Amino acid sequence: MEDINELIEQRIRKLEDLREMGINPYGEPYDITHHASEIHSLFGEKDAESLEKDPVEVSVAGRMIALRSFGKAAFSHLQDETGKIQVYFRKDILKEAYGIVKKLDIGDIVGVKGELFRTRTGELTVMVREFKLLTKSLRPLPEKWHGLKDVELRYRQRYVDLIVNPQVRETFAKRSAIIKFIRDFLEREGFIEVETPMMHQIPGGAAARPFKTHHNALGIDLYLRIAPELYLKRLLVGGYERVFEINKNFRNEGISTRHNPEFTMLEFYVAYRDYRFLMDFTERLFTELLKEITGSLRLKYGDLEIDFSPPWERISMFDALMNAGVPEEVLRDYEKARDWARGKGIDVSGAVTLGKLLDEIFKEKVEPSLVGPVFITDYPVELSPLAKRKKDDPDFVERFELFIASREIANAFTELNDPQDQRERFLKQVEAKEKGDEEAHWMDADFIRALEYGMPPAAGEGIGIDRLVMLLTNSPSIRDVILFPQLKPEK
Repeated sequence: MEDINELIEQRIRKLEDLREMGINPYGEPYDITHHASEIHSLFGEKDAESLEKDPVEVSVAGRMIALRSFGKAAFSHLQDETGKIQVYFRKDILKEAYGIVKKLDIGDIVGVKGELFRTRTGELTVMVREFKLLTKSLRPLPEKWHGLKDVELRYRQRYVDLIVNPQVRETFAKRSAIIKFIRDFLEREGFIEVETPMMHQIPGGAAARPFKTHHNALGIDLYLRIAPELYLKRLLVGGYERVFEINKNFRNEGISTRHNPEFTMLEFYVAYRDYRFLMDFTERLFTELLKEITGSLRLKYGDLEIDFSPPWERISMFDALMNAGVPEEVLRDYEKARDWARGKGIDVSGAVTLGKLLDEIFKEKVEPSLVGPVFITDYPVELSPLAKRKKDDPDFVERFELFIASREIANAFTELNDPQDQRERFLKQVEAKEKGDEEAHWMDADFIRALEYGMPPAAGEGIGIDRLVMLLTNSPSIRDVILFPQLKPEK
């Protein structure tokens, strides 16, 4: 392949030639009558004879993704957001305008107008009567993009990825459809959509390390939100009974196939319900979503085939740990749990509470086997400082995490609405932070004040939209479902 710089220089020379010919290479608006997919759906059944007898004129615009020149004629494929259509340029029809065709390259954006016909091979094609160059492309598309092993280049140059890989565009179209379905579903269930702040004076609502910034006018530090939870629950205090938000969260953590520092979450809260209600509600949301998006309750993900037919398995965290071979006496003693974990080669150096220890053991010993869908319920209280305690065992809370394909997809609990208990939980989180737990919750005095006005019994849930889209599009990495994922700076 010629050096990329030489190819760019050739295109720049064509650009200058076009300008000398009086052609604006970065042109004007262009009226279209059809998209490519419409042409195929409306006229795809017409044979050559009927098209000749009853001519159909169309106007279509798109990017040239193929170009074959034969001296006095040229075939090209134009690609728009719906698909592609073949077009045919002929010198005897275009006359002097055919000189412009010789200045075109793959990647250029053009608009064409003409009649439909069938080629000798039967392909539906536009016989071009007139055309306009709308945008001259100076950088050639990669010839072997599909075979590139450097997937980071696809993420970094997503604009090229979208041009040459139709399945990538399909993934993001499906992402849009998934979010629309969820929004419509929740609104049908009586929820209203709200927006809460992205910048918080006190980061809260999840155990995570925040991004920090500074507001010059106020002279204070602010934090990009790690979760909207505490603001959404303030709305329950204010009298709303069903609220949801689909928006960005930011967490200053590592980047992996499952983690991006900026990600999309759905959080919703419903008054007068508990986490048992949410398990049933989540089953219904997911099964209706799968039927709408995939048409089936059986989903292939990688080498797995997952059956979403309800009811889904429900098992407590303790029972799941014991089923994985963790002795029962280890589960309620910090020293025993620490020693057991170390003996199994599990890194628990940052676990300052029993709950944290068990969480690390769970990640290593249980999560990989959770093909699911399965609800893991009833977590240690120190892992869930915003959740209500279980009546029969106050060391645990009414919480579940939904696991599918060994990944946490949703997290929910019966909300703690006792301001005195909440204050004590926050104080213990502050102690954990002082002992080195960088992800521990902060004290939020205003949230306590809100609870003191009275929040109704309620349940709340967060669903990771990106991970959900990964599942429904069979994507192995979170970067495949985020248009512009965070990457290391380009060298």
